[in-house]
Amino acid sequence: MRKLKSAPDQEVRILLLGLDNAGKTTLLKQLASEDISHITPTQGFNIKSVQSQGFKLNVWDIGGQRKIRPYWRNYFENTDILELAELLEEEKLSCVPVLIFANKQDLLTAAPASEIAEGLNLHTIRDRFWQIQSCSALTGEGVQVRLPEGSVTWQPR
Repeated sequence: MRKLKSAPDQEVRILLLGLDNAGKTTLLKQLASEDISHITPTQGFNIKSVQSQGFKLNVWDIGGQRKIRPYWRNYFENTDILELAELLEEEKLSCVPVLIFANKQDLLTAAPASEIAEGLNLHTIRDRFWQIQSCSALTGEGVQVRLPEGSVTWQPR
């Protein structure tokens, strides 16, 4: 995001992917400052444009049900930020930065971002920028895309 910051009023397309019940829609609604009291599973996709720190974020929230996952490929083109490490091998997404939200940090059983990064072997990613960020979509804490304490990042050399 810092690299894109040089262009004022930059529009960024974010593809928000993840497993069923991971909190994707709640996260999107928090970013848009919308009510999160009535969230239902996403059937298909949601699209929202959100202003954040000088950027217009065009966020595509794609449902995580197993039967929908084969269709994720249809949304890869023109993606500026990738949010699911399992897709790193996709040719259309080569060199797209990865942002992983370590969601549900409000739960006592939540693993810290550093532990999740280790479990996902993020330290082995050498072909793109990546960041893992602690957050709670439910409370809104850590939802803004920046480098707070509790995040781990790596940049290619």
